[in-house]
Amino acid sequence: MSCELKQRERPGIINPIFTCQPCGAQYASIGIKDCIAIVHGGQGCVMFVRMLLAQHFKDSFELASSSLHEDGAVFGALNRVEEAVDVLLMRYPHVKVVPIITTCSTEVIGDDIDGLIRKLNKKLLKEKYADREVHLIPIHTPSFKGSMVTGYDVAVHDIVKAFAKKEKPNGKINLITGWVNPGDVIALKHLLSAMDIDATVLFEIESFDSPLMPDKSGFAHGSTTIEDLTGTADAMGTIALNRYEGAKAARYLESEFNVPAIIGPTPIGIRNTDTFLQNLKKMTGKPIPESLVRERGIAIDAITDLTHMFFADKKVAIYGNPDLVIGLAEFCLDMEMKPVVLLLGDDNTTYKDDPRIKELQEKVEFDMEIIMNADLWELERRIKDKEVELDLIMGHSKGRWTAIDNNIPMVRVGFPTFDRAGMYRHPVVGYEGAMWLAEQMANTFFADMEYKKDREWLLNVW
Repeated sequence: MSCELKQRERPGIINPIFTCQPCGAQYASIGIKDCIAIVHGGQGCVMFVRMLLAQHFKDSFELASSSLHEDGAVFGALNRVEEAVDVLLMRYPHVKVVPIITTCSTEVIGDDIDGLIRKLNKKLLKEKYADREVHLIPIHTPSFKGSMVTGYDVAVHDIVKAFAKKEKPNGKINLITGWVNPGDVIALKHLLSAMDIDATVLFEIESFDSPLMPDKSGFAHGSTTIEDLTGTADAMGTIALNRYEGAKAARYLESEFNVPAIIGPTPIGIRNTDTFLQNLKKMTGKPIPESLVRERGIAIDAITDLTHMFFADKKVAIYGNPDLVIGLAEFCLDMEMKPVVLLLGDDNTTYKDDPRIKELQEKVEFDMEIIMNADLWELERRIKDKEVELDLIMGHSKGRWTAIDNNIPMVRVGFPTFDRAGMYRHPVVGYEGAMWLAEQMANTFFADMEYKKDREWLLNVW
């Protein structure tokens, strides 16, 4: 029995798990109020990301493009960025924050975004927009390395670095959520409120679940303000829920402004939520209230009703963002399941140093594969070659055909999820998220049993 961490062996990618770095940077940018990012690249670098966001959230988000063409790819295209900034500020008088996000093409040709921003700050902003507060932020996210996960991490760091300023202690903590849904933010804010903790949530995306108003406005936007970002340097501490999505910013605040940082664990499942609450208690001195102890007990009772009877020894494959995948794997183990295949979809070389993966390697008592730089064909091949027999697949909607073609039940979780309704409203973090996840998994098993006309003993029912 072993837990093996290994690289994908094939040179090509077939059905990637992730998209590229600029997507992650764009996702971070839409969490900020009065912000529209300019993506310096071809129109597709924005169009396809907006499509993913719209598919997942069923809402529209404002993002801009420098609309790079062939001539720019040869001669440089900084003039396109200069024009884009001017047009954007003219058209949107409320905009204060303009991240300029690079792509593979503009990084390859060597466009000097940092130099251009210095030029625009000295000329265009002073001469034409002197009466406005405008912040231009360079974010370098070449698509030929990393993934949307590293792009998000880079963007959160660069945005925090652009605004953080030491003034006086504000009594808050910084909570860097990582790549989550509005339902997750609501659940996290509920835990903070129960402990009477004032926090700056990065990023505040509860409002992504936006109303359709009588004036027919329908654009969703984040609620994190410039003041929130500036105050991150005055916080009593930072908790980054994910190792790969926001930890870079937490470490920057610690090294630059002596703001203590705690990285993870992602509060998926009971034990990781317990650790999160203990970290809040340690950082703030606030006690964990009886209301959360009761909430924990309700979640444990709900999960206990399902675990041994329905989940024991069920084999699971999980793919998606690494912190999500590892958190789900730990949760499955706690419910007596066997996560036999974990697919981490980028080329991050630090996975081998992840203490959670090391713990899996030390303690897992069955054969488990953790595949780095994986694609969905890695899962498809193992199923077709009968290297693994699976009872459940967990991941985002891009892998649905693997589940459909092989008649394996699937729980949708992660980004993007577009073939199930309202998933972004439901948390996977906290005690509420643990209960919802367990019940989703059980109901998926029940529905599959009915579809296949299997007898109840397949679910350990007698």
